[in-house]
Amino acid sequence: MTQPPLNLTIATTGASGALFLRKLLLAVDRDKRVQTVNFIASDAALRVIAEELGLRGRSDLTGQILRRSSRKIRSQTNADIGANVASGSYPADAMIVIPCSVGTLARDANGIAPHLIERAADVCLKERRPLVLCVRETPLNKIHIRNMYRAADAGATIFPLIPAYYFRPATLDQMAHEFACRVLAHIGLPQADAYQWKG
Repeated sequence: MTQPPLNLTIATTGASGALFLRKLLLAVDRDKRVQTVNFIASDAALRVIAEELGLRGRSDLTGQILRRSSRKIRSQTNADIGANVASGSYPADAMIVIPCSVGTLARDANGIAPHLIERAADVCLKERRPLVLCVRETPLNKIHIRNMYRAADAGATIFPLIPAYYFRPATLDQMAHEFACRVLAHIGLPQADAYQWKG
């Protein structure tokens, strides 16, 4: 990628780890290089977010996650298969699924796109755009491992939701923020406040 991605698609699914989603959305919302974020949450994700972040209802989802309003993050409905990001003609620069359930991984790996999240991912693969799947599951069975291989073979980056410990995070927030920074650096959006190992 020769220039930082200006137009992102961020999706979240029914795997645990909503705090990591929050930190990623906060980072892209304040990053002036990012112009637009199309945000999609699956039905299962809405339940997980409610449980883990204490959200109530589905209204103003982005505002509830960020705890403030955002002008650049636009919520999309997962059932809307005709949304902008469902077409390769829409100029999405990269897509991140965080957390990515193994069900979503399986559908992405096998070209099954019943909802907008999977269709947007399929578009990234066919258009050879960056697709980052922050898979969250343990232990992994052979089906999960095969699907990770298939998705990677098709062009996705498998970026398991495994936080770093070497920078000695004092809080869960620090741990989640640093993981978000690693993901964004991977797609060409390094963050100024990210930890850098000095050796």
